[in-house]
Amino acid sequence: MNRWTPFEWITALRFLREGRMQTIFIVVAVAIGVAVIVFMSAMLSSLQANFLKRVLTSQPHIQLIPPNEVARPLRQASAGQVVAPVVQRPVQRIRSIDQWQKIKALLGEWPEITNVSPTMAGSALAIRGDASRSINLAGIDPEVYFKIVRIPDYIVAGRTRLLSDDILVGTELAKDLGVTVGEKINVSAATGASRVLTITGIFDLGNKGANQRTTFVALRTAQALLNLVGGVTTIDLTVGDIYAAESVAQAVQAATGVEADSWIKTNAQFFTAVNAQQMSNTLIRVFVGLSVAFGIASVLVVSVIQRSKDIGILRAMGTSRGQILRVFLLQGGLLGFLGSVVGAAAGGFALVFWHGYLRQPDGSELFPLVLEPSLFFEAVLLAALTGVAAAAAPAIRAAKLDPVVAIRG
Repeated sequence: MNRWTPFEWITALRFLREGRMQTIFIVVAVAIGVAVIVFMSAMLSSLQANFLKRVLTSQPHIQLIPPNEVARPLRQASAGQVVAPVVQRPVQRIRSIDQWQKIKALLGEWPEITNVSPTMAGSALAIRGDASRSINLAGIDPEVYFKIVRIPDYIVAGRTRLLSDDILVGTELAKDLGVTVGEKINVSAATGASRVLTITGIFDLGNKGANQRTTFVALRTAQALLNLVGGVTTIDLTVGDIYAAESVAQAVQAATGVEADSWIKTNAQFFTAVNAQQMSNTLIRVFVGLSVAFGIASVLVVSVIQRSKDIGILRAMGTSRGQILRVFLLQGGLLGFLGSVVGAAAGGFALVFWHGYLRQPDGSELFPLVLEPSLFFEAVLLAALTGVAAAAAPAIRAAKLDPVVAIRG
């Protein structure tokens, strides 16, 4: 040991070496606890990243929609009478957002908003021979829309070209109609307009219902079919901070007067599940941390009892109470630090192994692997601080020992 090494470090390391079996057991216990924390935290982060990837690449962060139509009854009553009319809710027809070009230009200047894409959506019928299927027709500007919804990432056949006579369809719809890339289908809208379109691409959104009904055409094509030339039914947005989408949506609604739904609002169940996972992970951390703290404290309490004579001799030789206190605090910190380093490495290795073992049927990864360096640093720091805190009571007890009583045993 270097002669410039502080007395507390020399004594703490010597005590740990002499009680090496106890040291090994507590280091292993701390390592197991930290490995569980690292594995669970990294797994939760990976699953959240996978959820976000699936949710945010298949829908806009914020969507502006026109208000619902509401019937306004005429109230007619003679003097002294009150009329309470019963009004049937009107059928919601396809409507365009008023002055959408002005709204688009306004939102394009907002620093929080990264992409603005007007869209025309409505129902139609896809027909090929004797087969017909109801579809959701979405008219888009591919250059902007594909920055919001990553359709090119889901293409399984063909390409994403969308000219005036092109259409992109889902895998299930292509199967139901018996068509493939390059073949033609007749698309007929409720307005009576119809058009023969060529399938240029087939996509798989990972959802059977979406693959059966969702189709994409050029914006002008949808406007013509739905008899709403120059109009759009929604305006899709993306924001820089995905978790601020709800607050931005509220600000957009206040500024434009158009209803704005964020992905946070439309995926409330997703957030409930994420919050439940985070709560479970927090509880696991707390209980594992408590078990680690009590383990370190119990070992150091036994060490104080076993070394009471050594402590008495050190006090009789002039060692201060503060030095004795620091000796046992150092032991707790070192036990926590050594165990956390081993545990963090073991937890990271276990997650890498688990990620490589779990695969989808096609061999692709089940979830993206997220290993943030900050997680390992925080786990090591937390375990070291827990070790110091757990050593506080035994250290205070050791510092208060009377030298004469300790030496006599």
